Amino acid sequence: LLASLRRGLTGGVVSDTIAAMLKPMLALGLCLALLGCGGGRPDRSAPVGGDLTVMSSNFTDADPTDWTGRAPERYPVHGIDLSRFQTGVDWPTARANGVNFAFIKATEGGDLVDPMFKAHWRGAGAAGVKRGAYHFFYHCRPAAEQARWYIRNVPRTPGALPPVLDMEWTPTSPTCTLRRDGATIREEARIFTDIVARHYGQRPLIYTTVDFYEDNELWRLSGVEFWLRSVAAHPNDRYDGQSWSFWQYTSTGLVPGIAGRVDVNVFAGSKAAWAEWVGARAL
Repeated sequence: LLASLRRGLTGGVVSDTIAAMLKPMLALGLCLALLGCGGGRPDRSAPVGGDLTVMSSNFTDADPTDWTGRAPERYPVHGIDLSRFQTGVDWPTARANGVNFAFIKATEGGDLVDPMFKAHWRGAGAAGVKRGAYHFFYHCRPAAEQARWYIRNVPRTPGALPPVLDMEWTPTSPTCTLRRDGATIREEARIFTDIVARHYGQRPLIYTTVDFYEDNELWRLSGVEFWLRSVAAHPNDRYDGQSWSFWQYTSTGLVPGIAGRVDVNVFAGSKAAWAEWVGARAL
């Protein structure tokens, strides 16, 4: 290309000085075209984005809750989260039966990648399901190390949902049952989300449970958007009015197209609010 420039468009000659000036510009353009300068990997495994048409949920529950007050069925936008435990997923069938979004486990700690992540990521994308990837926090590794591990393994996919940091206690972990104080936990959350946000251009959501939220006073975190677990009552009742974007209301959902039980969630708003939220928060 540089040689062509020297020859010129009309057979003339571009001076070596001008060519030298153009050379770094050409290199930069090539680098950007290949997305090599950003340090991330583009995801070419599935169509960009996902279908924002909201499909009505056709889910049941193996162990349903007798909801009082505002029940999850009153929210129009339902979805799932899943990991290696859901090995049999017919994504087109799941999509047709109300899986409008899926949060997929990608990484844990600083050395574990969920073995089903790539298959679930490709399958959800191909079926038009809005997808996001979550990281399960390991309390015995530094947050910065875990953030780098997530970045190493989760592609920057245009149209994907924001990253997610899953923070909860791990009393049954075979390797780490550490329980640090709330101030340390909140600082670790800040470190992880700051690093990941710089890479993906979107601040991660934080997923958590009632006990972890209360023990560590997570309401003290600023600028955080929450995905809250509450399987016996509405989040407003369990989290003292904390605002939230996603509510995980059961771990025993039965969804056509998915073998076995699966976690089921709702988005906090209307169909129109969903489209607006995705437009603002998608990568």
